Amino acid sequence: MLSRMLINAMNNQATVDSNVLIALIDSHDKWHLKANGISTALEVDGVSSIYFDCVLNETISVLSRRLEEQRRSNQLPSLLDKLLREVPEQTITWISAEAQRLYSDIVQLVRQTHGALNFHDASIALSCQELGIEVIVSFDRDFDQIS
Repeated sequence: MLSRMLINAMNNQATVDSNVLIALIDSHDKWHLKANGISTALEVDGVSSIYFDCVLNETISVLSRRLEEQRRSNQLPSLLDKLLREVPEQTITWISAEAQRLYSDIVQLVRQTHGALNFHDASIALSCQELGIEVIVSFDRDFDQIS
């Protein structure tokens, strides 16, 4: 988890990974309380949460699959509503259109990390570098392999 000192030293922006967003939205997620704590800490420190379109894509896909597997599909409409309140469409940072331009760099980063970063994660990392976002909030340690 990011320390307050690390967050305060940054440019007041942090990209939120899908696993944190899913945990924030789904109270049944094992990381729900931790995600709420992180969200609160970011707000208190005045850090803007940045949500990339590929994160929303993965979040909706995982939530849909998870709810179906856990026989909680009836909760999907309310969780989607909660997601839309948390991340309104006009606040999404759209990076998927850049995948074609960044494709070879994305593949190279996947290769460099021996697959620890998948395509989406490599795209997130490269987009953060281009946008000057120095913090990625994630429960995965995969991002720790890059500066």
